[in-house]
Amino acid sequence: MDTQTLTKSLFVTSVVAVFTISTPALADGVSAGTLIENTASATYDDGDTTRTVDSNTVTVRVDELLDVTTTSLDSGPIGAQPGEVVLTYEITNKGNGPEAYLLTANPTVAGNDFDTAIVAVAIDTNGNGTYDPGVDEILTAPLITPELAAEEAITVFVIATVPDGVIDGQASEVELLAEAVTGTGAPGTTFAGQGVDGGDAIVGSTGASASASGSMIVGIATVDLDKSVSLLDPFGGTGAVPGTVATFTITATVSGSGSVDNFVVTDAIPAGTTYAAGTLALDGAGLTDASGDDAGEASDADGISVDLGTVAAGSVHEITFDVTID
Repeated sequence: MDTQTLTKSLFVTSVVAVFTISTPALADGVSAGTLIENTASATYDDGDTTRTVDSNTVTVRVDELLDVTTTSLDSGPIGAQPGEVVLTYEITNKGNGPEAYLLTANPTVAGNDFDTAIVAVAIDTNGNGTYDPGVDEILTAPLITPELAAEEAITVFVIATVPDGVIDGQASEVELLAEAVTGTGAPGTTFAGQGVDGGDAIVGSTGASASASGSMIVGIATVDLDKSVSLLDPFGGTGAVPGTVATFTITATVSGSGSVDNFVVTDAIPAGTTYAAGTLALDGAGLTDASGDDAGEASDADGISVDLGTVAAGSVHEITFDVTID
């Protein structure tokens, strides 16, 4: 059979391209360093024989994408007073490969009523979302996070100091900037050979840089306690004699702004008197004497105690109880 006849007898029945990926893909994109391999094949009839021929394999290494987001985790402005304040942020690696981030805390944001001083930046080592001195890792300069896997997030605390002399109601912000250690720039900027397994690193839509501001508002709440007594003697008068009932009134006033926490009012039963069981009351509502039933407890030995919890500024609460002069 001559060459022309052989050529005419060849009939290509199919051509197939086969793609393979050397590593699993992420939900939000293929991992940096993944090898995407492509081989084409063709089958044809050569007379009575079906033959297959493969092309060479083309391999593409997925480059590393550099992207990041920074978010404030505080639900709103946190209450602040002169002294230490802690702001909480989250840094998330939105790229497709491992990356560490350089952090910069900026307390001089335009529009601040006052500026704080940055004391430290810490990583939430135990993952509980609360800054724990002596437990959470304090970053040393330069402030670089541990390397984060793709889509991994970490909680970061910025510890700052509010200066003396601030005025009730003043507000301030601290901006936290996270920048990819590999590099930042306009989307598409390429850092040759600096990606995973020697591939390129390419800046994504965030510019590999993101910032968020945490805010605080000065709430200087002050507490004032005023105590008074009224007497009712056995004869209907106001004399202090054995058998006289003394009604004590404690008025708790919280002024300023913000709130106070764990506010507990206590008072001892005066010597020479006996507590009148069942007379403890908060804002006119009776409380039980037993511990654990409600906000109050009372006894001759331990006196009275009323747990008001968190009390907002501008609140006034009144506690009353009776004793009888022995």
